[in-house]
Amino acid sequence: MRFPFPLYYSPSSLFSNFSSSPYSFFSSLPLIFASSHFSPFRSISLPVSMAPAFEQVPVPQEGETATPHDTNTGNNVGNDGQAGFKSRITVVGSGNWGSVAAKLIASNTLKLNSFHDEVRMWVFEETLPSGEKLTDVINRTNENAKYLPGIKLGKNVIADPDLDNAVKDANMLVFVTPHQFMEGICKRLVGKVSGDVEAISLIKGMEVKMEGPCMISTLISEQLGINCSVLMGANIANEIAVEKFSEATVGYRDNREIAEQWVQLFSTPYFMVTPVQDVEGVELCGTLKNVVAIAAGFVDGLDMGNNTKAAIMRIGLREMRAFSKLLFSSVRDSTFFESCGVADVITTCLGGRNRKVAEAFAKNGGKRSFDELEAEMLQGQKLQGVSTAREVYEVLSHRGWLELFPLFATVHEICIGHLPPSAIVEYSEKKPRLSLLEDSARYH
Repeated sequence: MRFPFPLYYSPSSLFSNFSSSPYSFFSSLPLIFASSHFSPFRSISLPVSMAPAFEQVPVPQEGETATPHDTNTGNNVGNDGQAGFKSRITVVGSGNWGSVAAKLIASNTLKLNSFHDEVRMWVFEETLPSGEKLTDVINRTNENAKYLPGIKLGKNVIADPDLDNAVKDANMLVFVTPHQFMEGICKRLVGKVSGDVEAISLIKGMEVKMEGPCMISTLISEQLGINCSVLMGANIANEIAVEKFSEATVGYRDNREIAEQWVQLFSTPYFMVTPVQDVEGVELCGTLKNVVAIAAGFVDGLDMGNNTKAAIMRIGLREMRAFSKLLFSSVRDSTFFESCGVADVITTCLGGRNRKVAEAFAKNGGKRSFDELEAEMLQGQKLQGVSTAREVYEVLSHRGWLELFPLFATVHEICIGHLPPSAIVEYSEKKPRLSLLEDSARYH
């Protein structure tokens, strides 16, 4: 089986034996790129046995109908173990990314025999300037006029403002809302979702509680008593909406079959999804990259140049990895080379709403608040980086780790006005204790 590099190459197996040092994968890059096998200008033959956990699942092409074999569910055996079972999908959330997710999923449920055609999408009801309800407009025009105008979602997408009704018959739930709303949503769904339902979170962020940080996938699992995977990656929603090629990473725990179901549900010829058995690593990448993007926005707002921005991205990736390993020693180094890792850092620091609003914040010398800029610039969408920076800072402060993560700490202090935006390149005066960073895998 031949795959053209880089589109079908997963680096996980290449980096799986690296040491746990936060610097090991950076120091090894010259050797990697010197290898004749690491050429982007040639196709390479990879034996399937080399990395079976990362083999791509076939994607139905336009006009094709998937066979039971295509679903990888053992002749269409679903969650209830019955042959011919068809999964019902509900997307919980209808913002920019939620609408794009519904579009991706809806295009595949029409092709795959293991899914019901209809995709329900829960919509937080709003009244548009025209006086119409957002849900009515979506169902009438097949477009989300507020958050994704001009893009057809698929005629099989049904908007529903009633959360209980939207999830009632679903056995696969896709959560994609701002992370600060998830605890309330989960509380509303307690007792409404059966234990055999599978969930996936596309949400970047975490909850900070007295007992420590709680990832959104964990919150969903604990509150609703269901398994929850995650999907993260270099995914600027508007680019995927117009079908520009992109990648994503599904993080799963134990059930490879469920991971492949999620891969098939999201995969299209322009959206390639790879499964990785590392929920916490994938989810933390998606969460922490928004803090790095805020820092990159400060750099852009102050016209500091590309060299400075590259340095911020490198240091940010290093702190992402160290923080993740401190919280969860099971996090894999190789995860940071997936779409959810370095690729997402790059795209979020070059584009995306967090970078954009942070740039405006810096240009205004920090005199206009993020809340004000968000309301003015994002038309109802929510920033994640500012709230995530606060949550990360709380964890660092509580555990005595502030000096280990000067970039993360400085981003938060700039966001709340304790430091000027120019401090983003002055953080290095706080010398991190590198010996502790190097031993981060030992910390919990």
